[in-house]
Amino acid sequence: MPTPAPRGLWPRSLLGRNLLLMAVLIVLGQLCAAVLVRHMILKPRVAQVADGVARNVAAIRAGLQALPPGQRQDFVQAFNTQAAQTQAHARAAAPGNWRAVLSPMERQFVRAVTQRLDEAQGTRPSADPVWRRDSSGVLSLRVVHEGAQGPETYWLNLPSVFPTREFTGAWLMATLASMVLALVGAWWLQRHLNQPLQRVVQAAQRLARGQPPAPLPEDGPVEIATVARSFNHMAHSLAQADQERALMLAGVSHDLRTPLTKLRLGVEIAGAQIEPELATSMVRSMDEMDAILGQFLHFARMQEAEPPQPAALDDLAQAIAQAQADHGRSVALELGAPPLAPVQPQALRRAVENLVENAWRHGAAPVVLRTGSEGDAVWIEVQDHGPGLPATELERIRQPFARGEAARSGRPGAGLGLAIADRVARAHGGRLELYSAPVQGLRARLVLPVGLAPKI
Repeated sequence: MPTPAPRGLWPRSLLGRNLLLMAVLIVLGQLCAAVLVRHMILKPRVAQVADGVARNVAAIRAGLQALPPGQRQDFVQAFNTQAAQTQAHARAAAPGNWRAVLSPMERQFVRAVTQRLDEAQGTRPSADPVWRRDSSGVLSLRVVHEGAQGPETYWLNLPSVFPTREFTGAWLMATLASMVLALVGAWWLQRHLNQPLQRVVQAAQRLARGQPPAPLPEDGPVEIATVARSFNHMAHSLAQADQERALMLAGVSHDLRTPLTKLRLGVEIAGAQIEPELATSMVRSMDEMDAILGQFLHFARMQEAEPPQPAALDDLAQAIAQAQADHGRSVALELGAPPLAPVQPQALRRAVENLVENAWRHGAAPVVLRTGSEGDAVWIEVQDHGPGLPATELERIRQPFARGEAARSGRPGAGLGLAIADRVARAHGGRLELYSAPVQGLRARLVLPVGLAPKI
């Protein structure tokens, strides 16, 4: 089994990946929106406000030039008082959110106003005009008036053109709210996608266990309906092919048993006229042919329904060992007293008998039949002490009509024993485990769940 790759930060589920992708796209979209707002709305607004402020400052300078020297200070004081009142109203609307430092937008505004004033005066950029903000949050501009008695300096308060507020988190809250809504929508959409996918997975698992899955509903989106329709078609084709194969095997086996019975009857009638060794060889060959035909019939009839019922694997093992003893074969028992399990008795006995027959046919004595339990499962296994099988053949010989290299040159067989056992195990929701060792031979274990009713 390949080692799973490390998960890292990328989710393994489709829902997790969609939610993560949705969150990343929302954050990127909000960042792009913020950049667009800054370049297409805020910057033009700053430039527009800076033009208006520069014109107002130029008008105030012209007014100061026109006023008598004694009225200039009163004019500036009245202007600053009005600006301070406007600033106080703004502070009252948002108490506690003001600070003395300039925000990035205000610094951009200050640079724009300074540049426009320098351009209006026809001077090169200099340290004049100068800006300041006091502890009350009022932004002031220094205006120098060249009077008759020398330069006069005035500080003009600007009435909260860009209020400096701490970050209120509105953008973050809007981003989180949109992200939550998008994730809820993505979860709802993914949930409606996961339901038909889960039905497909469950149907595929039933099909892998050899159980006929119920037809999937072919509704919903076109893509989901196409997947369901394709799966139903595949399941129907597999069931039809399996039914045709079973019908062919049953028909061939039934037809061959008639001439086989005639041959057996002919050997018994002509027993006195045939050499004993030849008669014994012919009977043995017919018995082998009858066993092969029996496997064909068992494999073909595995689709027949049999109601499950609780059974003890120890009782099954003892019954098989007694049947083997009646044929002169000694099977060692190692019983582990596993709990009762819901099984189809005839199908399970047929599977274990095939494993025992394989052990005698291709292995060597002693043949051991064991039972036990592990967790929520019970198991029954057959072990021989023959040469075993290479590890490369353990998976291949599970297939119908597949035989090991050693079995091809030994006693004849149909190659259906392990295939029948594997299908019975999967029909019970369990599995067939094969282990092989050079000295210990082949060990075939049927593992069955305790709480799952079999369906074939």
